[in-house]
Amino acid sequence: MQNAITEVLAGRRVEAVSGGVRLDLRLDGPVTVRVAHEFRFAAPSFTAPEEVEHFFPALTFRPTPTLLSLVGRTVGAARITQAGGLELGFAEGGALSVPPHAVLAPWSVLTAEGAVCAGLAGGEVRWTEPGAAEHGGAELGATEPGGA
Repeated sequence: MQNAITEVLAGRRVEAVSGGVRLDLRLDGPVTVRVAHEFRFAAPSFTAPEEVEHFFPALTFRPTPTLLSLVGRTVGAARITQAGGLELGFAEGGALSVPPHAVLAPWSVLTAEGAVCAGLAGGEVRWTEPGAAEHGGAELGATEPGGA
């Protein structure tokens, strides 16, 4: 399952970035990465950051110019951390990191057919087959603590 998020997100281009009470990254496909709790964005990367921004969408926010500059970039890498967080690296630079949360579901990945993957409270990760709600709710991998 660890590589499945890469298959869903890698190579997709960011088409729009929106804020409010959550961050939505709309990718081509259409696929949306939704972040409902705190996250960090580092440029050019977390391994060699020149700039790190820390966001709390639950408090409502407007995307900064740095986040808006993601439009047109391509997801180069995506992974679910062992703790159940989500990390995205962009081919043209920049990295987004969403840590797990003990009480809230901090992130999800959605397609036109519905949720594909979601980080749940406590670091649990749930995979759902697209369109599963229409077919009796079949799940892939059900829940996996820490996304392992």
